[in-house]
Amino acid sequence: LLLAEQGLRVTVLDRARFPRPKICGEYLSPEAARVLDRLGVLKVVDASAMPLRGMRITAPDGTVITGSYRAIGDWRPYRQHALAIPRMSFDAILVDRVRASAVDLREDMRVDDVVMEDGRVVGVDARDARSRAVRLRAPLVIAADGRASVVAQRLGCRRPHPLQRLAIVTHASGIADCREFGEIFVDPPDYVILNPVGENLVNVSLVVPLAHAAPHSAELDRFLFARLRQMPRVAARLAGGELVEPPRAMGPLAYRVAPPRAGGVLFVGDAAGFYDPFTGEGLFAALRGAELAADTASRALDAGDVSAPALAAYAGARDRVFREKELLVRALQMVIRRRVLANVTARFLLRRPAALDALMGVIGDFVPPRALVRLLWSSVPAPA
Repeated sequence: LLLAEQGLRVTVLDRARFPRPKICGEYLSPEAARVLDRLGVLKVVDASAMPLRGMRITAPDGTVITGSYRAIGDWRPYRQHALAIPRMSFDAILVDRVRASAVDLREDMRVDDVVMEDGRVVGVDARDARSRAVRLRAPLVIAADGRASVVAQRLGCRRPHPLQRLAIVTHASGIADCREFGEIFVDPPDYVILNPVGENLVNVSLVVPLAHAAPHSAELDRFLFARLRQMPRVAARLAGGELVEPPRAMGPLAYRVAPPRAGGVLFVGDAAGFYDPFTGEGLFAALRGAELAADTASRALDAGDVSAPALAAYAGARDRVFREKELLVRALQMVIRRRVLANVTARFLLRRPAALDALMGVIGDFVPPRALVRLLWSSVPAPA
């Protein structure tokens, strides 16, 4: 959309035909609203989304901390709430916006390979709904084809990650008083996220070690129920609720994607890599990454140079925008994987609500992590 608005010819290929289900935490951080507003869809998203004032986190020992999205010093969110929206609704809104633009959207198109010439990507080979081969050429290919990105794999850019975890996601109804806050229950080695995506509809996501879930892939529902029963606070919270659909799984969650050495290509969204859904950065990272990619692509196409060095500015921009939060997410993973450390951290934040709200600001993508570090450091009493 951003490139088409600049008068560039844009063709979008998607292997799906919309609407279609997709495993997702269905969370949009407060700062994601800014990008949605720029795309012209925020009002429509608002009509289908639930506003979230913050997050309520329960530690393994039962300590409950509640953080809100609010201004922290000079850092203010685009709006003082996040959004929760069913992924099918969100995708439908974006697809309708694309269809109303000058973009050439082609559904049921499965990309099988990249077309290379002189060390540069110059197009893709795909198949349509009738399995007919189609070759499309373009001066620039932007791969937004998800965690199973064919483009990233064909270019040899995808790397495994040592963090091996799996998410089991479903929707439930009948969960009492689940509206204004998302809820996270930490119970190492697992955690559960409850995200109210509609009236009487809650996204339930269980994240577990891949090795624990893999033997039960043929009976996900039984594994999910058994795992939730082992978490007493989660079981109590879900009492009276019922699943409205079979659970689905996705994993391993974490993987790395190296920047392409070839010219003519950029990676966006999950095609550029993923770590863990605990902080809910997936959709914002895709939206913000698309902005960065559009900026780089526009400059490169205007200059007539889409070589790897010319496109390297995108990797630099991503690093500046996402690197600090990635480090924080890794630190949080160390915390939530260790019962004692998770309890100590929760009690620390319970006594320091300003630090907790600053953490929510970082998770909400409007407070830089370095500001959180300074605030946490100032909260630690000096030795006597």
